[in-house]
Amino acid sequence: MGCLFIDNYTIMFYLNCMIKETQNGILATIKISPNAKKNEIIKTDNEVKIKITAQPIDGKANKCLIEYLSKTFKIPKTSIQIVKGDTSKDKTILFVTSDENKIDLLKKTL
Repeated sequence: MGCLFIDNYTIMFYLNCMIKETQNGILATIKISPNAKKNEIIKTDNEVKIKITAQPIDGKANKCLIEYLSKTFKIPKTSIQIVKGDTSKDKTILFVTSDENKIDLLKKTL
């Protein structure tokens, strides 16, 4: 457990803190499971796992993840960034939005 500093963000890595509101939007810590049968979000008590159908080759899984998140939360792909874990299954995602409805949906889902 601890903190990671990225630009002006402090990301807390505690099991019960998978989502954090920042001045630019929402930071979410997730685990990705590539090469799945279907795209889906699975939330447990201690993590959020997102299953993605793409293989983890040449950034295909990351691209698929961003497309899936964009479609699910109706946030433009350009407003979703992987800020940590580009080549890892553990990722920190920044959703750049100020729309309260989208922030509430992110908080409920993730």
